[in-house]
Amino acid sequence: MTAAPAPLALAPAMADALARWLDSERAVRGRSDHTITAYQGDLLAFLSFLGGHHGTPALPGTLGALTQSDMRGFAAAERARGLSARSLARRMSAVRSFLRWLSDREGFDASRALSSRSPRYRRSLPRPIAPEQARAVLELASEGHRTPWVAARDAAVLTLLYGLGLRISEALALDGRDWPFGEALRIRGKGGKERVVPVLPVARQAVAAYLRQCPWPLGPGDPLFRGVRGGRLGQAPIQSALATLRQSLGLPETATPHALRHSFATHLLAAGGDLRTIQQLLGHASLSTTQVYTGVDDAHLLAVHRAAHPRR
Repeated sequence: MTAAPAPLALAPAMADALARWLDSERAVRGRSDHTITAYQGDLLAFLSFLGGHHGTPALPGTLGALTQSDMRGFAAAERARGLSARSLARRMSAVRSFLRWLSDREGFDASRALSSRSPRYRRSLPRPIAPEQARAVLELASEGHRTPWVAARDAAVLTLLYGLGLRISEALALDGRDWPFGEALRIRGKGGKERVVPVLPVARQAVAAYLRQCPWPLGPGDPLFRGVRGGRLGQAPIQSALATLRQSLGLPETATPHALRHSFATHLLAAGGDLRTIQQLLGHASLSTTQVYTGVDDAHLLAVHRAAHPRR
């Protein structure tokens, strides 16, 4: 991807509007810090393009004059820089959300800009690993680091991803107040949405084994999973640990921490789990997301229906 052109400075009024929109997305919609950072980058790219395109910094009151041509010009410029269709679709979605929010507050009609279409892209299906591969990952993880408590920690985190279907961010956000695990665990996921997931004994045992070796005490407000210096564990060490395990086990590059969550869902479905239950366990707002996530096709759904329906 080619480098973006040097951005023009935002007018104070536009910088204030952008900050207020981001605050609204965080407070009202529960967007994560990662999402807020991405949105900020999306809008800065868009507003910088407008400044260069029109020769003057964009102002809140001038955005009502945006047309489909402006939006298409921005999309073409981003694609020319090498931005993927998927990333551009997300970027255009953020821009539209900002325009809707701003038009409500500034009283202008943004329909011409909002009527532009996002680029289409083919959503890639996740690639879960086989059940025996998942078991091998968890078994080998407990021996994968020269420091025993770190190896136990990595094994515990990976067990939560595969055994409970957690996102890696959800596992690493757990605190001392969440321990000891009961029969179920309340998880705060994307958008601040909460869900309750059952806790397998093997997951409880893996975390307990880690805590017995962890050199730091665990208070209610302390992070459950620690980095080597005692702070909250980040994602990079877990990603690195799994990369090492991939090499040892001959797994493909697609065997990432998130692939363990994919595998959790896919293996549940293969064992007879229903999509609605899996949807709740994963914390998906839409059943269609779960269907794509688990790689479900119409033939499989028809086979399940024929096997289970009482009038078959």
